[in-house]
Amino acid sequence: MTHYWREISGDVEANHPGLPGWTAQIDEAGRLIVPPEVAERFGWQPGAVIQLREDGDEIRLARPITQLKRIYVELTNACNLDCVMCIRNVWDEPSGWMSDQTFDHVMEGLQKISPRPTLFLGGFGEPLSHARLIDWVQQAKDAGASVELITNGTLLDETMMMRLVQSGLDVLWVSLDGATPQSYQDVRLGAELNRVLTHLRRFRELQIRHAWTKPRLGIAFVAMRRNIQDLPAVIQLGLHVGADRFSISNVLPHTLQMWGETLYQRSLYSVSARAPEQTTVVYLPRMDATPETISAVTGVFRGEYQIDFYGSGITRRLNRCPFVERGSLSIRWDGKVSPCLPLLHTHISYLSERQRCSRAYFVGDILKNDLLSIWNDSSYVALRERLKNFDFSPCCYCNSCERADQNTEDCFGNIAPTCGGCLWAQGFIQCP
Repeated sequence: MTHYWREISGDVEANHPGLPGWTAQIDEAGRLIVPPEVAERFGWQPGAVIQLREDGDEIRLARPITQLKRIYVELTNACNLDCVMCIRNVWDEPSGWMSDQTFDHVMEGLQKISPRPTLFLGGFGEPLSHARLIDWVQQAKDAGASVELITNGTLLDETMMMRLVQSGLDVLWVSLDGATPQSYQDVRLGAELNRVLTHLRRFRELQIRHAWTKPRLGIAFVAMRRNIQDLPAVIQLGLHVGADRFSISNVLPHTLQMWGETLYQRSLYSVSARAPEQTTVVYLPRMDATPETISAVTGVFRGEYQIDFYGSGITRRLNRCPFVERGSLSIRWDGKVSPCLPLLHTHISYLSERQRCSRAYFVGDILKNDLLSIWNDSSYVALRERLKNFDFSPCCYCNSCERADQNTEDCFGNIAPTCGGCLWAQGFIQCP
């Protein structure tokens, strides 16, 4: 295959540092010819099926479901904190720690994949508490993978910082759910904001002194009624310590009390059932953020519209699996493999005041099968295809029958896992 391309320089790189831009050519047969590195980066192999979606004056080309791009690895489900929104409040699972044997199997599989997928160390525990963390980050980096991890920051002392830098870690995510000691401790029980900020300020000092370019720092914030007013201040705190990315998620309510903390109680039932071609689009210009404009624009956001802000769509379609779109899978501390993070553990959550049990679902075991064998298994490929099409019953905003109480069967005839009640798929919950 011949490829025609040129890298866009100047303004594109200046406005979007680290994000390359390319042009492509339509050949005489009307085929789109893309740069070879673009094809490799997005898994466009000969014969791959690529979904195209019109977005205003642009066309989005989706990653094919055959490319494994991101691997979430839960090193442990144990944690040193007791947070009010944590899944551990509603489960009775024993604490577990990933073994050397299990991680070796992860690495064996990762090294067979080109380009290397990103390894994200997280899940439902505190990865900095795992004794083998640094060695494993180094192994993944030596294998050519990009590595990210998320932490609550309490164990991020100077020694740990230096070891993470030396290991080659690419992105460090720190959970920060309050801007004052009181609001932070109201969420992160057992932690002190000043201690975490001291760690992050020291990290920034060392970063400047030694001209470190990695790891880049991200801040993760879980939004609730009790802390949403802190969000602007949390972003400012993050900027002051060098963060260049922020991941904001709503809370997943594991108890009825936490349902009262959610910020989407009306939005949950305002999901539009109209076909995409019937969607109303509202085009908004740039404008000053004043009390008057904020009040008016908030009213627009309450409607069931697609919002186009300054030529860029900011309301993505619903009923989409972000884990499939990212080309990801998740590996539990014991080696069990799931299609996504929410399915790693059986847990209780609430849709409105109705309890829903999401049962863990596994597509393989890394200790029994090769990673690529699991990924390419025909039943798992079929599941990803089903998730991409997302033909599930609308449990999130219907929520009126007993089938909505679990993820094992829905009224469209789907069997486990049924994802119509998944809040990730409706844009309410998101993971870095």
